[in-house]
Amino acid sequence: MALKTTTRATLLGACAMAALSTAAGAQAISNVEWIGSDPSTTAEQLSDMWTNAKVKVTYDDGSTNTSELGYAMLMSSETVVGNNASASGVIYDKYMTPIADPTANGKPVTLETPDGTMLANIAGKIYHLSNWEYDWLLSDGSDSSEVMGPILPSSVTLTELSQDAEGTLTPVAQYPVDFSAVGGLAVSCNATVTPWGTFLTSEENYDADARQIEANRAIDPTGMSDVLRGITKYYNHGVPSNPYYRGVIPEVKVAADGSTSVVKHYAIGRGTYEMVQIMPDQRTVIGSHDGTNEPLTLFIADRAGDLSAGTLYAAKFEQESAENGGAFALSWISLGHASDDELKALVEGEIKFSDIFETADSAKDGFTEIFVDSDKNAQYLKVKNPVAAAFLETKRYAGMLGAATELRKSEGMALDPATSTVYLAISDIGKGMEEGKGSGVGGDQIRVSGMKSGAVYALSTAGGQADSDGRVIDSGFVPVSMAVPAGLMGSDLAEVDALGNKAHPDAIANPDNLYWSAAYNTLFIGEDSGMHMSNVLWAWQPGMSAPVRLLNAPAGAELTGLRVIENIGGFAYATTNAQHVGDFEPGDNAVLQQAAELIATKWNGGHKAPLGYVTGLPAASGLLK
Repeated sequence: MALKTTTRATLLGACAMAALSTAAGAQAISNVEWIGSDPSTTAEQLSDMWTNAKVKVTYDDGSTNTSELGYAMLMSSETVVGNNASASGVIYDKYMTPIADPTANGKPVTLETPDGTMLANIAGKIYHLSNWEYDWLLSDGSDSSEVMGPILPSSVTLTELSQDAEGTLTPVAQYPVDFSAVGGLAVSCNATVTPWGTFLTSEENYDADARQIEANRAIDPTGMSDVLRGITKYYNHGVPSNPYYRGVIPEVKVAADGSTSVVKHYAIGRGTYEMVQIMPDQRTVIGSHDGTNEPLTLFIADRAGDLSAGTLYAAKFEQESAENGGAFALSWISLGHASDDELKALVEGEIKFSDIFETADSAKDGFTEIFVDSDKNAQYLKVKNPVAAAFLETKRYAGMLGAATELRKSEGMALDPATSTVYLAISDIGKGMEEGKGSGVGGDQIRVSGMKSGAVYALSTAGGQADSDGRVIDSGFVPVSMAVPAGLMGSDLAEVDALGNKAHPDAIANPDNLYWSAAYNTLFIGEDSGMHMSNVLWAWQPGMSAPVRLLNAPAGAELTGLRVIENIGGFAYATTNAQHVGDFEPGDNAVLQQAAELIATKWNGGHKAPLGYVTGLPAASGLLK
């Protein structure tokens, strides 16, 4: 993908999306009933993306239709599309040259980890936009983190699709997105699509700790002895990578002439973003940070549809119950106001951690104790630059001001606009969320029992909320409470079952991707679980006591890229991908051993990762989300 994106059409905004085709198959829907798939139990099933689920739809005119669901693979990480010189999953340096795999005589590194996805009608054409998270395996099967460094660049590809009379989508052209103007892209995990039609990906900044990197570079200024050495060497060609480029939300835009551009929104804050969720006012942005002992953040943009400046907040939790994952009232601590431009100037001026904080090794007068990114290791900090602390070290500063930095594995989010409810996946309830493992100065705000299978929480929102300084937050969509609805709690097993499941096979385990479909009145849940041998795409509707299984993934694979599009050209699609296929240990289980052999053949030893969509969904007419 050495070609630049110079011939594609502009993305449509939300109003244009409402005018999508309403072919004969697209009707107003009054009810959707999901009829679940069998689970994977055979070696053949455990080696495939498959389903025998059905959907029964009732239309406004009283007519009904039942159809079978299926899965169509659009392409894989190894697919070469159109005139593209490289496979879909190839990564690039800052000059948009493919990065060579050191184990394959110059063959490029190809990522096996498709993640956040966008599928949209763009000026009359259908486009698929996907980011690639990290490299799992080099060509010889070795661990790329050990050979090339723990963090390599990620990538985003834009693929033009054709649609036939049956609704089948086929890739016809593909282009890379150039991130060199914003310091590249790394660990791009989940993503969302803005109401104005742009793609917000993420940077799940687990390891690029500016404090540790500064200490490492005091010894080795080349940058080749810290966690960013992979980007320094292979992306930047020896120029030490700036840690403050990492962990910032990127927005990908497509101009009227088809060229792509990228901005990074420093004003939203820097963290370990799984993704952000934009509320209906196009100003309110809720931030989900993956990892251990993390905050929940809130950004209120100054202007609708423009994320370049605004006010940042972090949540304080007041526990009301410890049952069923806990129930909490939420209030918000103001961290400050800033713009992308002023923060970018600090970053490009090579601000360092030591310019932002003083540190101590133990409790000391004038220093604040926090637990961030760890439930065991306290940090003791004093602020030197409050603006830089708030927006470039958001998690630490939130903890210092008393916010809860206790969430564990905070993952995907979804919005039900009819009720202004936000659903938040907590993949693993544990560590900082357990009693006695708190935030430091902020106290022990979340005190619940562990559940390794996790849960999906519902956050209710409201207007008229005052922040910690007594100022009214300028949004009608501020989260005010958080609890787990019936049917959305995981269930750990006391003992591993015959197929290697550590969690109940008929309950969610380690929920990750979420998507709410207003047309179907359904929350879709994709798993990233080491507790289910075959991860599952679930459907849940309010009032249900348990979710319905819609799709089974190959053993060991994570489901990603979940997004439901209820009408493009008169057809509906639920995009979902799989990454690190076959990432499991079969042990002495004969069925799992056979499944591992089949996966090795079907998925090229894990190097081939599918990007595709669920088929058989009913198209819906009217204004769609």
